[in-house]
Amino acid sequence: MDNRLYAKYKNEVVPALAEKFQYKSPMQVPKLEKIVLNMGVGDARENSKAIESSANVLRTISGQKPIVIKAKKSVANFKLRQGMDIGVKVTLRGKRMYEFLDKLISISLPRTRDFRGVNPNAFDGRGNYALGAKEQLIFPEVNYDSIDKIRGLDIAIVTTAETDEEAKALLDGLGMPFRK
Repeated sequence: MDNRLYAKYKNEVVPALAEKFQYKSPMQVPKLEKIVLNMGVGDARENSKAIESSANVLRTISGQKPIVIKAKKSVANFKLRQGMDIGVKVTLRGKRMYEFLDKLISISLPRTRDFRGVNPNAFDGRGNYALGAKEQLIFPEVNYDSIDKIRGLDIAIVTTAETDEEAKALLDGLGMPFRK
């Protein structure tokens, strides 16, 4: 992989984490496993084109074809039936994952209005980090005119870290702008 962020991980982050947490083997050092982008489309039952347009936006952002998520259960309060399309998601791994994270950290997050850093407490207890983007327009490749409605986007960063402390150190080393 000839990626800037991956090279930084290999050359700077791995030795720093190995020293900080006293790992005996380089295989113990936590690494990124995958990044999952998820876009819930609540108005999909009224607007049949909503899923399609969300899928196109996610394809533009990730460079990969998203899959359509179907409802697992029927929920009467939400007028939702089992098997209805309710969202789209993409799982990024390898080179695309590092390219996306690099783009997220260096370009997209700073474009967010009133950005003061991401929440340092959004870890799940097992070394994974989740953040949400309120609108898909923070990504530079999304054309403002092609969007029918501003939708949010969930970004889940899955690592091999055992604890939240290790995962935070990993993401910090990669340049994630945590709020102080």
